[in-house]
Amino acid sequence: MTFKDLKLIEPLLEAIAKQGYTAPTPIQEQAIPHILQGRDLIGIAQTGTGKTAAFVLPLLQLMSQSPRRIIPKSPRTLVVAPTRELAAQINESFATYGSFMRFRHTVMFGGVSQGAQVRSISKGVDVLVATPGRLLDLMNQGYVNLNHLEFLVLDEVDRMLDMGFIVDVKRIISKLPTHRQSIFLSATMPQKISELAKTLLRHPVRVEVDPQATTVKLVQQKVLFVDERNKITILLKLLKHEDLKCVLIFARTKRRANNVAKLLTNQGIRAEAIHGNKSQSQRTRALDNFKSGHARVLVATDIAARGIDVDDISHVINYDLPVDQIDNYVHRIGRTARAGARGTAYSLCASYERNALREIESLIKMNINVMSHSFHSNTARDAVGAAARPPPKQQRGQRRSNMNRQDKRHYRSK
Repeated sequence: MTFKDLKLIEPLLEAIAKQGYTAPTPIQEQAIPHILQGRDLIGIAQTGTGKTAAFVLPLLQLMSQSPRRIIPKSPRTLVVAPTRELAAQINESFATYGSFMRFRHTVMFGGVSQGAQVRSISKGVDVLVATPGRLLDLMNQGYVNLNHLEFLVLDEVDRMLDMGFIVDVKRIISKLPTHRQSIFLSATMPQKISELAKTLLRHPVRVEVDPQATTVKLVQQKVLFVDERNKITILLKLLKHEDLKCVLIFARTKRRANNVAKLLTNQGIRAEAIHGNKSQSQRTRALDNFKSGHARVLVATDIAARGIDVDDISHVINYDLPVDQIDNYVHRIGRTARAGARGTAYSLCASYERNALREIESLIKMNINVMSHSFHSNTARDAVGAAARPPPKQQRGQRRSNMNRQDKRHYRSK
């Protein structure tokens, strides 16, 4: 199937061709026709499956086919996203795919002055992309009016639930007109999200891709069993390989992300850190440096990584496994298998993380290949500082979680 088969108009096809895309992804193939028909939609898909274009393209077409004059403060389309980075990325996608069309769009998020955002919405836009907190704040101040809204998109709803935004989202929804087309996107569908969808959507069509199976198939996965104190040594050895050109590293905490990035930079590997304690300008600069190749490595926490949309990430490294939210593993490694590409993911697994590894293998229904390694332990201890120390809870867990003989046989047999 081609994009032309989806009955997209010529300006969109021209913009798609300019980006070098030739065929729609499964989520695009399934979702675009329903949205063009005016149907409410539930899409089960994660970042990296092409879901942004799956709603941006048809919404641009629907707006172009029924033009409306610009109304100050009142957008036609509202897209709500959980993080600043994802909101900015979606706004960029509207600009990219709408490059041969005439329409106005803007983005709103916290961490920066609201002045420019207020001026933009006051002039009127067709498309508003926003994070829940900043949007609700500007609505309460009277700068945003949703009475004339025609299209609503809630993106990564499961992440909004995790981040505590659902109450804000419900308040926003309460201000919307009854007659609208709604698109609801989530990587997972827990009970609370399913209940929200029932109150929001009218006779929705459900489309679903299996990102977990796709990710597991496309990403070469390897695990290295390590001592916690030697993680940074092994990380440095991995990064000596030239084929690790554009690397996204996941750390469990903001402090560890900072420490790992600092240590890598001190070792001559240009690295940036991105997490919730960084200002918006710092986060934007770090992401821009990573996208441009000025920084070879980006160290991120799970929440900050939402919205990192970089097509050519060659490798993902789990410096820490996601012990609290196991399904984040699939989201993480999927950053290096974008739009059908292949990639490699390494996981550094300390003793206190082995239970998490077993849960991950159960989730993805496969055993992850064990990669052997060698290192000199005395090179790690003094150099790494806090980057090599687990958080206090994990440190206590490490003492409790010595593997029994059966566990050792299990992993040795892989």
